[in-house]
Amino acid sequence: MCGRFFLQRDPAGLARYFGAANPLPNLRPSWNVAPTQESPVVRRHPETDARHLDLLRWGLVPRWAKDASGGARMMNARAESVADKPAFRDAFRRRRCLVPMDGFYEWRQEGARKQPYAVAMADGSPMAAAGLWEGRRQPDGTWLRTFTIITTGANAKLAPVHERMPALLAREEFDAWLDPASPPEALRALLRPCPPAWLACWPVSPRVGRIAENDAGLIARDPDARPPPGLDDGPVFGG
Repeated sequence: MCGRFFLQRDPAGLARYFGAANPLPNLRPSWNVAPTQESPVVRRHPETDARHLDLLRWGLVPRWAKDASGGARMMNARAESVADKPAFRDAFRRRRCLVPMDGFYEWRQEGARKQPYAVAMADGSPMAAAGLWEGRRQPDGTWLRTFTIITTGANAKLAPVHERMPALLAREEFDAWLDPASPPEALRALLRPCPPAWLACWPVSPRVGRIAENDAGLIARDPDARPPPGLDDGPVFGG
């Protein structure tokens, strides 16, 4: 599962990394992105083939949905069923995207409490989660555009924290994921756990569980935590 993530990178650097034609100059950093909030995704323009960064709402709302109230429940799509599940199969065929992150949070049961952990790329580069997007015309005529993050089984690094993780793509896989001509079997092959060596993981403050909390301190190491070996790489970013 992926229920919270953070994106603090400067907009120009984000656009360069993803090869997007349009930086989002007014993009503000967030250390606690939650479902129903907006965050940038990378989509392929159907006429120019250029990659574009656009703000969409997290939590996919299918075109056929009676209303948008169920979007938060569709914050994630399972890789194992994304090609067949009615809520996602059309988007999987036609509307794939990349979801940029600097990292995400997951919670590990430790005795009577749950300890949150931050997960980021060990080299400090952006994460690119495989995603899907949808557009739905609202009763007032405006368009609501939403996205979901595809999850897969956890790799050996994250298995002690949670059984699921986002399906993270390598930079050289971006074109294949965004290409409307990519065959379904090739797309499904991309939705696997990333190599454990890609990731750094460290315990962070329980404050991250409160949506109202949003500051750089959320990604700082929790000094009171006692994580097991392998789950205390130290923060990749300052905080």
